[in-house]
Amino acid sequence: MTDLNTVISILDRLISFDTTSRNSNLDAIAWIEDQLRPLGASLQRIENSTKDKSNLWGRIGPDVSGGVILSGHTDVVPIDGQDWHTDPFVMTEKDERLYGRGTSDMKGFIALCLAFAPKFAALDLKRPIHFAFSYDEEVGCQGAPHMIGKMVEQGARPDAVWVGEPTLWQVVSGHKGIRLTEVIVTGKEAHSSLPHLGVSANSEAVDLMVVLRDIQRDLIASADPDSPFEPPYPTLSIGELNGGTATNILARKCKFLFDLRCPPGYDPEQILAPFKAAAEAKHAALKGRFETCGVQVTTLTDVPYLAPGDNNPAETLMRALTGDNALRAVAYATEAGQFHQAGMPSVVCGPGSIDQAHTPNEFIDIAQLSEGVNVFNAFVQRLS
Repeated sequence: MTDLNTVISILDRLISFDTTSRNSNLDAIAWIEDQLRPLGASLQRIENSTKDKSNLWGRIGPDVSGGVILSGHTDVVPIDGQDWHTDPFVMTEKDERLYGRGTSDMKGFIALCLAFAPKFAALDLKRPIHFAFSYDEEVGCQGAPHMIGKMVEQGARPDAVWVGEPTLWQVVSGHKGIRLTEVIVTGKEAHSSLPHLGVSANSEAVDLMVVLRDIQRDLIASADPDSPFEPPYPTLSIGELNGGTATNILARKCKFLFDLRCPPGYDPEQILAPFKAAAEAKHAALKGRFETCGVQVTTLTDVPYLAPGDNNPAETLMRALTGDNALRAVAYATEAGQFHQAGMPSVVCGPGSIDQAHTPNEFIDIAQLSEGVNVFNAFVQRLS
């Protein structure tokens, strides 16, 4: 039986890598490779365009269709401005908890995968176990699609994808999708006492944000009371706003970002159609005043939802391993939707609580890793 201390030791090393999304994750990837290579694992890096970040696709077992993908992201969110009581990149044990950035989200799951890799390698596997460790999940699930594309290209057709996001080992069979959009309004600077000589990008951006606010109110009214999602409607939130240089200067530029999170059954394009029409009309009007003015709308990321459904072999697997038979859907997005869209049946289930994700003093209860040892041992027994 794999020892809990082995899992904790691996997690301690993983936490020591500052894989905040703005940083490279290559040192962590190299260390993970060093754990898998002696086991005879097939290893492929799928790098980003600047080659300072990489996914890692590993395989133990035969190069045939079927098997299971164990999926986790290596990046973590920033600690900037958060009140940490310990070093976020030095794992600290206190009161049966392990503190550190990424302990719950989601290096605890990766630690379990690596701790059990020798067990997988020792089996006479007829179907492969894949490891899919991605980059840039925390900034819109941007890394995984490149790896998924490579898997499809090379004919990997797994029976199930197990995404180990923190769920307290509860089986999650559905999640919302997320579309992140950037809007840049360009105006023309002038003295604030002479507004007719320029265009305030801030004021023009407000008009567009009002349209988004009205869309959100309509979405709330559309709520399906029988939906398993909470809240039971798409949510639209303006998360970043920046514009202007001084109070007495008409703002030349205003940028804002918003995210739209849709459960199954909603079309983001249809929802945002009134906003896009307003943005196009605003762009034409501003261009009519000054050629340098306008509105630019860019979709930064578009992560598909994971729809609960019948006969999902990934869900069947996790219910067998955990004994959990409740139906759950969550509001946050994961890479499971991307795998599922590519024809790979997916489920979300892992150690730790989503309540700890992205927070200062993030922790995972040691009991969650202990339960994870039991779940993975059950998985090994099933493979045997």
